Amino acid sequence: MTRRWVYITPLLIAVGMGAILFTAIGKDPTKLETARLNEPLPAFSLPSLKNESRFITQNDLKGAVILLNVWATWCPSCRAEHEYLLSLAKEGVTIAGLNYKDERAESLRWLSTLGNPYEFNIYDPQGTFGFDLGVYGAPETYIIDQKGYVRYRRVGVVNEKIWQTILRPLMEKLKLEGNKNNKAVLDKMTMNDLEKKPS
Repeated sequence: MTRRWVYITPLLIAVGMGAILFTAIGKDPTKLETARLNEPLPAFSLPSLKNESRFITQNDLKGAVILLNVWATWCPSCRAEHEYLLSLAKEGVTIAGLNYKDERAESLRWLSTLGNPYEFNIYDPQGTFGFDLGVYGAPETYIIDQKGYVRYRRVGVVNEKIWQTILRPLMEKLKLEGNKNNKAVLDKMTMNDLEKKPS
């Protein structure tokens, strides 16, 4: 009986490995699922990077379609994408920063030296908000819609190609959808107001 297992065990291992490899065929190993896709941002309250007495919450990320960029001074790829983020900010793209597992003084020095593309920065030294959001590392960039829902996640550097082919079209679509929804709400409010007026 023992001798039989000596021959069968390698065969079972080989079959198991084959099954695992077969299920992985056609899948992109660099693709990470977005944990909160089409869900609201998790609730949080963290200090601003610039002003530690000012606290930022998920409500500060509502009202407009924005990019939420996860960055850190220890991240070489963040430095590589930084110049492009500056160019997007100059074009009027709203970018919020999530300074992830970093040192405040070093991060402020980085922005002072390289420039600041961010409307504001959430300081997350322990990575608590990042963990709840599903952050894997840095850089990562999320598209957040007007209602504070996560609509897209990009793992890796944002560059011209990513902006033009993925991020920009999706942001423009979400802005249009938001404007239509806002118009429908305003139209309904106007009709209600008219119905209340005496004839």
